[in-house]
Amino acid sequence: MTSDLQLCYEQLGFEESPFRITPDTDYFFPSQHHKEALDHLRYGVASGGLTMLTGEVGVGKTLLCRYLLRHPPEGVRFAYLLNPDQSYADLLTSIYQDLTGLVPEDRSIGGLQRVLPEVLLKLAESGERVAVLVDEAHRLSPKVLEGLRLLSNLDTEKEKLMCLLFVGQPELERTLANRVLRPLSQRISVRFRLMPFEWHDTMQYIQHRLNRAGKHARFQFPHRAMMLAHYITGGVPRRINQLCDRALLAAYANHRFDVNAFMLWRAKREIAGMN
Repeated sequence: MTSDLQLCYEQLGFEESPFRITPDTDYFFPSQHHKEALDHLRYGVASGGLTMLTGEVGVGKTLLCRYLLRHPPEGVRFAYLLNPDQSYADLLTSIYQDLTGLVPEDRSIGGLQRVLPEVLLKLAESGERVAVLVDEAHRLSPKVLEGLRLLSNLDTEKEKLMCLLFVGQPELERTLANRVLRPLSQRISVRFRLMPFEWHDTMQYIQHRLNRAGKHARFQFPHRAMMLAHYITGGVPRRINQLCDRALLAAYANHRFDVNAFMLWRAKREIAGMN
């Protein structure tokens, strides 16, 4: 099935699917709002404080995380927590492994709380700062959030040894509004809400992905079709990818090298959750 789809894209003039929903940094589109979000994350790393980036499902949060990891600030070593829905000991183990490349001998909370400060101090002495980037942070329990706050208290006389970047859905904001987590919420110095594309961003985004997947492709996405795609999807990148990919395949089935309104409306009906 995969090879059949690949053949479809190739016959339309593309090297690969222009609208895959995987967070591929090669397809990162620097809209103004996404660039601002990235700047806020980088500022959070530079300041050494706590940073929170939130946004609805599908607006590109994970892609921003991956892009930051691929283009890290100089002198910064990242620990990337992609699955925070685990115990505090498991999270500490993941941080240790990302920073050292080793599996800790003692995986108990006490053992990890003893060795992690040593790792952070050694990295600081060698001129490296540590940033812990937590994706899907809205899934963290209050207990784990409080544990991470205490871990981030580690510092020298002049600077923090570790900064925290929380990236998640808006539920994270509500969790941090809990009175129990007030000490953590008050320490968040950088906050940013990532929003869907404006209509002009959607148009540029669609063209960007078409160009990236096939510079010499004959395939066309007319102006009106891109405007309709924005209306249907609300400017949410993941929905745009789903809609445009389905419409592109419909064009192939009809031996066409362009997308029209009928194909987009039909694609909308076929995609679950877009009606």
